[in-house]
Formats: sequence, C-alpha cells, structure tokens
Amino acid sequence: MWATMTTERRPLVGSRVYGMIWLAVAVGLAVTGCGAGQRPTGTPDRGAEPEATADQSPPGAVAERFQLTDQQGRPFDSAGLAGKVWMGSIFFANCPGPCFRENQAIADIIREIDDPEFVAVSLTCDPDNDTPEVLEHYAARFEADPDHWKFLTGDMEVIKRVGMETFKLPVEVGVHSERGVVFDRQGRMRGSYHLLQEDRVQRLKKLIRDVLAEDSP
Repeated sequence: MWATMTTERRPLVGSRVYGMIWLAVAVGLAVTGCGAGQRPTGTPDRGAEPEATADQSPPGAVAERFQLTDQQGRPFDSAGLAGKVWMGSIFFANCPGPCFRENQAIADIIREIDDPEFVAVSLTCDPDNDTPEVLEHYAARFEADPDHWKFLTGDMEVIKRVGMETFKLPVEVGVHSERGVVFDRQGRMRGSYHLLQEDRVQRLKKLIRDVLAEDSP
C-alpha cells in the first residue's frame, strides 16, 4: 500500500501516516507493562489469560507441590500451605508501576483480612535479579509480615511451572499477569481477579472471606 502512494495524494497520505502513528502509540501503550524501557519488561494480562482464570470458579484440582526460597532466604515448601487459604500472584521488584500497585492492593487485602489462616504468596518472574536480599528490602516497603506474605524466588523453570500450571497465568522473565489467584484449604483454585481494578479487588476480598468461612477439611 505504501509503495503505490504518490505526491498528488500527499495530504491524504499525511493524514493516514499521522493516524497510523497514533494508532501504533496507542497499541504500544496497551501492550507495554511493568518497567517499560528497562530489562526485563513486563506486560499486562488483559486478553492474555485463558478463560479458566476468569473470576470465581468451581474448585479445581489440588495444586502441585513446589519448593522455592522466601525473602528471608529460607526454603519454602508449598506443603506448608495445607489447611490455609492462600492467594498467589506474580511480580518483579524492578517494575516501577503496575507491580507496585499490584502489591499495594495485596497489602491492603492483608490489612483488611487480618486472619492467621490467610497467606499471600508472591512469585518473582525475574529471579536472577530478585535475590532473597532484594525481596526482603522490597517486602519492607509494604511492611510485609514474612509469616503471612511470602515473596518467593528460585529456579525460573519452577516459577514458570507454578505460574502457568498452578496459577493458570502467563509468566516469562519479566512477563506476568496482574491477577490474584485464590486457593482453598485443600489447595484447590477457587478463582482469580485483577489486582489493578478496584471493583475486582473488592470481589477478590469477598471470595477470600467466603473461602475462609468454609469448614476445614
């Protein structure tokens, strides 16, 4: 199309070019997420997730056990979550925007749902940079209690497996979803909601409370 344009149609071409430039900018803004212009670059999850992760859902299969390292450098075994209600999420510490807002929402949820049977589990998708020391410093920004909010790092293959197979969310280095995924006391997924949308966060809080109110296995 561009090769056939002539000078006689210059005003129309200019208009089209101008429109195309703004369209490209808009698309770029839509797909650029955490840490734009930095390494790694995150992407938002809008339209990127399978239908299975949408909102509330019937109990799924029991989550597969995984082992990583927490912000205090201690081994973390997901078997320790048995009998608790927990919420998984994905982030990375170098993200200046969406990840910070995502974790602010989680901090708000933890403050509001002050229950020892509820645990937040946040996996970094940049484990080469997010060492336990980095995560401990990052967690301190949210006054995170390490007993109730785990920031986890470790082998990227394990993180990808947990993200995609357990959380049912997209994850690569610096690429992640901004959803919180809720699991019941049996380790079954019960639903997920976007953490950057206030109405969804309110639904997420309700789901957590509802699952907490269920009888223990």
